[in-house]
Amino acid sequence: MSDARANRTLLTKLLVVAVGMFGFGFALVPFYNKLCEVAGLNQILTADAAPSNTQVDTSRTITLELDANLRDDLPWTFRPVQKSVQVHPGGLVHVVYEVKNTSDRAIVGQAIPSYGPQLAAQYVKKLECFCFTRQELKAGETREMPVVFVIERGLPDDVKTVTLSYTFFRVEGAEPKPG
Repeated sequence: MSDARANRTLLTKLLVVAVGMFGFGFALVPFYNKLCEVAGLNQILTADAAPSNTQVDTSRTITLELDANLRDDLPWTFRPVQKSVQVHPGGLVHVVYEVKNTSDRAIVGQAIPSYGPQLAAQYVKKLECFCFTRQELKAGETREMPVVFVIERGLPDDVKTVTLSYTFFRVEGAEPKPG
């Protein structure tokens, strides 16, 4: 009988320890929440505290001028939808150019970018651009072409205006796809 009593005593002790551990774990929740609140961890965003991009330098505004050019042998019209936009360094910029093939046949062209001042080229990081690939326009086709990029925050402070210019060239020897 002493074995049964020893087993019961051991089982009671284990039960007390298990209940104590459960209670301790349960009590840690408010303690954990308070600790996170004090440390600034695990905060839930509210409508008042919307996230902001800390990479954008809102203290500085740059005028971005957009320019479009064509080689003489390319029968297209080409223009930026907006002539200029105001941007903040580090902010995502989205601009659109419009191109139209004014000829009666399909033509393949390629745009080459240039920047003014020239040093701006190293601070403009394009994510999407029609200049990455050749563009085939069917006879009379009009197309809007986006450019998405960031002007990096490292652009020297004395640069107040950046000009982004594209020149479209005819791609010689490129056969338009039938269709």
